Amino acid sequence: MVVEDGWTDYNGHLNMAWYHVLFDRALDGVLDPLGLGPQVAAADGVSVFTAQAQVHYLRELNAGDRVTVETRLIAHDAKRLHYVQTMRHLDGWAAAISENLILHVDLATRRVTPFSPAVAARIAAAVARHADLPLPEQVGRRVGLSRG
Repeated sequence: MVVEDGWTDYNGHLNMAWYHVLFDRALDGVLDPLGLGPQVAAADGVSVFTAQAQVHYLRELNAGDRVTVETRLIAHDAKRLHYVQTMRHLDGWAAAISENLILHVDLATRRVTPFSPAVAARIAAAVARHADLPLPEQVGRRVGLSRG
């Protein structure tokens, strides 16, 4: 993906909101094979909502920079999926890390609902395939100042 010209802010670098857009676009490529993409939302009336997201901004990106996003599925249960994404500049360095928890939601009731058995099986298989991949050191960190 490319950082577009209009996405920079008054500091001259990629505005924080656009990191989320790039992470979100990359996630669609992960959700589709699991059976959770936009077509499923339209056809079956279920989708995923983000319950929690934490982004670590590691290096500045500028207009015209090209990036790729790696997604590692960490854990899941009947209704939730925990994952981390690493945004990399095409030169290889990490620009940002995004750790997220998404919920499976029935769009008619707007309530959290279990994944279908087929989707749950695909998620479980993907999480198992990702189990040995390294986790960024930022995963699991909390936000705040140390007290002391």
